[in-house]
Parts: sequence; C-alpha cells; structure tokens
Amino acid sequence: MDSRHITIVGAGQSGLQLGIGLLDAGYQVTLISNRTPEQIRDGSIASSQCMFDQALGHERALGLDLWPDAPVVEGISFTIAPTEAPGVKAISWDHRLDATAQSIDQRVKFPAFMAEFEKRGGTLVFEDAGIAELERYAENSDMVLVAAGKGEIAQLFTRDDQRSHYAAPQRALALTYVNGMTPREEFSAVNFNVIPGVGEYFVFPALTTTGPCEIMVFEGLPGSDMDSWKGLTPAEHLENSLRILRTHLPWEYERSANVELTDANGVLQGRFPPTVRHPLATLPSGKTVVGMADVVVLNDPITGQGSNNASKCAASYLASIIGHGDAAYDDSFKTSMFEEYWKYAQHVARWTNTMLAPPAEHALSLFAAAQQNPSIAQRFANGFDYPPDFGSWFLDAQGAADYQASFNTVA
Repeated sequence: MDSRHITIVGAGQSGLQLGIGLLDAGYQVTLISNRTPEQIRDGSIASSQCMFDQALGHERALGLDLWPDAPVVEGISFTIAPTEAPGVKAISWDHRLDATAQSIDQRVKFPAFMAEFEKRGGTLVFEDAGIAELERYAENSDMVLVAAGKGEIAQLFTRDDQRSHYAAPQRALALTYVNGMTPREEFSAVNFNVIPGVGEYFVFPALTTTGPCEIMVFEGLPGSDMDSWKGLTPAEHLENSLRILRTHLPWEYERSANVELTDANGVLQGRFPPTVRHPLATLPSGKTVVGMADVVVLNDPITGQGSNNASKCAASYLASIIGHGDAAYDDSFKTSMFEEYWKYAQHVARWTNTMLAPPAEHALSLFAAAQQNPSIAQRFANGFDYPPDFGSWFLDAQGAADYQASFNTVA
C-alpha cells in the first residue's frame, strides 16, 4: 500500500472521482472544497453535465454509478433550422447511441460523492484556497492537484497560446432546468438544433434535486437574438428561453409550451473563452502544483464534453499516478501526466472549436448525408462518446469525401 499523501483542490467531477480512485488504490487523500454538501445542494445549478458511456464507465469502475433509476439519454437528434425560413428544418435526423448517456445535476451528485469519499477514508476540508493555502498543502503533501476550474487559483495557470484557438468567448451561454416538457416520441435524446447566425439550442432529460427534469442549453452568438440573458430574474430567464424557441424553433416550443422551472436556482448564464493552459503553476516558494480537467483544458459547452472530459482526465491521472509507483512526483512527471491526458483531450478541443465556427462545406455535406444514411447518423451520435473518431472524417475534408464515397462503392 502506498502511503503517500495527495491533496486535491476542488470537489467537482474530476477532483472527487480522482480522490475516490486514489483512496481505493491505497493513497492518503485530502480534498479541499469551498462549499459544503448542503451549500452545493441548496445552491444554483453549475452545468448541464450530460455524460456518455465511456465517462460513465469510469464512474462504474469505482462503484460511483449511484443513480440506476435516473432518466437516460438514448440518442442524438440533429437539426439545422435556417434563420431565413423560421419553422423549417433544412436538415434533420436522429439515431440511437450504442450505449445510453445520463445527466445527474451536480447538486445531487457532488454531495453523494463527497459522502462516498469520506466513507472510503478521505479527508474533506472546507475552506477557500488561495496562494497561502496552496503553499500549506504543498508543504504537507507529496503532490497538489488543482481541479477548481473557474476560480481565482485557476488563473495561476497561464494560457497556452499554441494550443488555445480563441481569445474571447464565442457564445453567450444559458441553462434552464424545467419540468413539464413533452417527451420525445421515438426515444429520449439530446435534441441539438443549429440556427445559423443566431446560435445553438439543445435539450435532454436529467435528474435534479426535485426529480426528473429536462435541461435546456442555449448557445448564443455574441450580439445575436440569443445573446439576451444578462440581468434577468429566474421568471424572465424562463420566458426568454420560450421566446427564443417560439421565434426560431417552433417544434421545440411545442414540447416546451407548458414547462416551469424546477426551482428558483435552476437557471444560469455566463460566457468564457475556450482555453488550454500550461499544466504547472509555480508558487512563490518555488513549489509547483498541477492542474486538471477544466483548469487546463476548458472547452465551450457546445459539444457537451465538460463532465466527460473531467471524468476522463481523472481516469487518466489515476492511471498515471498508480503507474508511477514510488518514483518522485517531480515537474517532469507532473507535465507528463498532463501530456498523457492531452493525447485524448486535444481531439475534443479540436472538435469543439470546429463546432464554434461556421460549418465547412464538407461538414454540411455529411450532416445532409446523415438524413439518408443511418450509418453516418450513428457515427455522428457515438462521436459524442468518443470524439477522437471525428478527426479522420468529420474534421478532414478529404477524409469526409472518402468516407461518403465508401457508401457509393458497389461491392
């Protein structure tokens, strides 16, 4: 049994999952949270967190699949709705996922994971972590990982200009958690809608503090009709959500005409630039701490990969730490641990950044082809579970042409 002590700052998806994995492997783990379970449970929503099968598999491996009866997401639906013809679906298709996805409100999940962390022998500390606290953790731990993705200490990690493609936010983001939406008739799905020049809207079933719900996600282009969330009360936020659907996506409004908020904290709005950061931050003492998940690779939510990345980063770091054995946690190891994760995460960043830009001709051709070809639709759908697959066909013009041509070949 390894008795080394690791401190993780941030009790979110990646920090909790990694902490529990390390405990199971025999490490001493201290987890720092700036909020108690009660504060998380009673607070505002933080994300949309639809997790696909591979990410869920990392939870299952640690015995963290605690909601077997929660709603599931069975497929992906994709629609392009041109702004010049409201109410028309220029392209529309759907397909089942090979394995179901699931969304558990973090206000439900994180308190349960915290309880599990303590039950398995971890030390949970509630305090705000600044520079002085990081110095203390570094002095008293063999390694400090920072998993607090959007807070002050995340700014200690400097932007990697080579790997970051955008300097400014690309979307005005909004979430609306609702009850009373009419379910899809065919199968439950992430209903993804693209409105060129306006933004994107997707919606899917989830489990929140009050029970099953639907999560509405709005991605508005800056300055567009969908960039209209600042300063709204929860009731106004809901009305703005419905106004956008009435205006641009009448088929989604029909399902949503009778919805109400799950709770007064079931709304969120904001914006941030997608950013890749260098994995090490040096403290005034000269000691280094290493970032993980959103701290080092922060993607726009347009592809729904945030919690998936967090789970996969935790799994990657866990494997690296266990595989490192008794060797020193020097800067070379800390950097290599991130680079191993980046081998995967770079593909997610590339796909996400591509989805934020106007679609290329070959991409539109593939979207259209998926209407007639279930194999293409199936591959699109399952790319959400494993985004590296997109590189060889969806993100490459020649690969896209070769892929489409392969269906025209007569055997």
